[in-house]
Amino acid sequence: MSVALRARRALIEIVACSGIPTQLLLTGLLTLAGVRPLEPDGTLSLQFLVLMALSDTVLIVALVRLFLNAGGESVRQVLLPPEHRRADMALGLLLTPILLVGVSAGIGLLRWLWPALATVPTNPFEALADTPARALLLGFVAMVAGGVREEVQRGFLLHRFRTDLGGPIPGLILTSVAFGLGHVVQGWDAAIVTGGLGAVWGVVFLTRRSIGASLLSHAATNGLQVLAAYLMHSH
Repeated sequence: MSVALRARRALIEIVACSGIPTQLLLTGLLTLAGVRPLEPDGTLSLQFLVLMALSDTVLIVALVRLFLNAGGESVRQVLLPPEHRRADMALGLLLTPILLVGVSAGIGLLRWLWPALATVPTNPFEALADTPARALLLGFVAMVAGGVREEVQRGFLLHRFRTDLGGPIPGLILTSVAFGLGHVVQGWDAAIVTGGLGAVWGVVFLTRRSIGASLLSHAATNGLQVLAAYLMHSH
């Protein structure tokens, strides 16, 4: 296959796995089924979030597997090589508290330096963790959709950039910016810090050639943030 053809194929696969086509499709289907993104009072619908996040996870993982297999590759070979598993687990556990502290410090610093970036007074996702049952469900979704979907997605996109579309650095920049923009609903301060998190997890994948550490770290970070939100509600 020529270089130009490989680049075109990679671009199509990147767009397909970007989350935009799948989430537009799922939003349409859920709306037709009567499941709306917002409650009547304007707050985010937990039912919509759960159905959207879990369905999109299934679609993204299936597409990544399909595209890798079509290119003669496998998920295990490209994203989760078994020889890295123990080291990935240790690194993921080590990264989690460091990143949690970094997120808190980053948000605090941005709000001090540039208060206008705090465009959302209450994080709409954290507001859903107001009861034990809802917090448990939200935590599960955050860990699966974040730890699994977003890291499989990030690893695949970076792999395609590295092999067929300009190299790892443009891929790292674009995926990190997109990751941050995907969290603007939580405020511009959160979006900037989240983009930084995406860059960290992207660097981990590129250096280790495995999503294991970033997957574990991402899932744990999300789960602990939901726990913290619930504890704030309960007190």
